[in-house]
Amino acid sequence: MENLFQAYCKTKIGNFKITLDDNKLYSVEFDNKNFKKEKNSNPLLKECHKQLEAYFSKKLFTFDLPLALENQGTKFQRDIWKAIAKIPYGKTASYLTLAKKIKNPKAVRAVGNGCNKNPYCIVIPCHRVVGTNGLGGYAHGSKMKLQLFDLEEINI
Repeated sequence: MENLFQAYCKTKIGNFKITLDDNKLYSVEFDNKNFKKEKNSNPLLKECHKQLEAYFSKKLFTFDLPLALENQGTKFQRDIWKAIAKIPYGKTASYLTLAKKIKNPKAVRAVGNGCNKNPYCIVIPCHRVVGTNGLGGYAHGSKMKLQLFDLEEINI
């Protein structure tokens, strides 16, 4: 984890702070408070920005970026994030469904907590995770979750 740096990306729905090195992404987070315009020629940063722009333009439905998952969270959280990453664009899955997918059906609350710890906002689409009886939570607020649902034409 040497040589990590942070850069910023402006999108249609907000700004992102991206933490990366030359080979992998360590996080993609909403950050509308600390945006810094900067020039950076890192190819991975350019690719991340390109894919975010394509997602918000409805031209990209699955991200293909090298994530440093092995350096993030617990094994349980990584299992949750991997399951979330498989939820297709425009679809949702419940916390219970994810708990069953990771073979821990009683861990519904823990799945919710794992969603909240996701370091790859949008790239690992935790906004697609819903409660059994409704919207469910979202680390960036229900207003943002509903904006993303509108973008992906998800009805709930």
